[in-house]
Amino acid sequence: MANLQFKGTYTALATPLSDGAVDYNNLNALVDHQIKGGINGLVSVGTTGESPTLSHSEHIQVIRSTIMMAQNKIPVYAGTGSNSTIEAVELTKKADQVGADGFLLVAPYYNKPSQEGIFAHFSAIAEVTEKPIILYSIPSRCGIEISVEVAAKLYDKYPHVCCMKAAEGSCDKVAQYIKTLGDDFSVLSGDDGLTLPFMSNGARGVISVASNLIASPIVKMVNLANSNDFSKARELFLKYYELFNAIFIEPNPVPIKYCLKRAGIIESDRVRLPLSQLKDSTKIELDRILKDLNLIK
Repeated sequence: MANLQFKGTYTALATPLSDGAVDYNNLNALVDHQIKGGINGLVSVGTTGESPTLSHSEHIQVIRSTIMMAQNKIPVYAGTGSNSTIEAVELTKKADQVGADGFLLVAPYYNKPSQEGIFAHFSAIAEVTEKPIILYSIPSRCGIEISVEVAAKLYDKYPHVCCMKAAEGSCDKVAQYIKTLGDDFSVLSGDDGLTLPFMSNGARGVISVASNLIASPIVKMVNLANSNDFSKARELFLKYYELFNAIFIEPNPVPIKYCLKRAGIIESDRVRLPLSQLKDSTKIELDRILKDLNLIK
């Protein structure tokens, strides 16, 4: 079985688009930027990868292509969550077949199942793979959270359900996960702006949006925190904190794609409807921050 320990910086990879289609040349450039930045792994086709608007065939093709582009240099975890258990099971099977190293599974959104339903949902998915599963609790998008009790019950029955991407905005919840599930269960921050506070409570890293742009600094910050050098980690955290907030001024991944284009990492900042391009006022604000950080001229 694959390594079940998650520690470090994992990029929630954007999916470059042009002319209404996935731009695989720019995807390759973005993957290469991540590898050069020292990222510990990639998460392909999560929310930042515009999973809600990719077709099923595009979804799997982006995962397959990302795996090929990574060339076994870093692991690739596939976003295969859905509010339909049948769909999530099928996406997970297909991503497994094309070589994903594990899976990111968001809580079922919109239909708001009970915690019993959430347990049954993730159990059905865990039954079809032995590869690592990262649970993803983000109530602001899903309308529900994954309870500590359900996470513990899943981990007890399925040891490969071994990590939580925590995006509840609560240091207390992070502490609860770690105290209840133990040190072998990994918790990763799901919010760049809370990475260091979460790590001070025992999280081991981050699934980051900002690392699409600034991979190396975030890797360094997380590694310092994992080495218990929070003083130096804090310097980096505060240096980039304004950026961490600014890339969520408008819905993700619209701002980070704009930043990637401005920095010359990808050629287009296009997104698919219902997402829309940034307001001019947001572009001005992002340009100011990028210039202050010497990321653009």
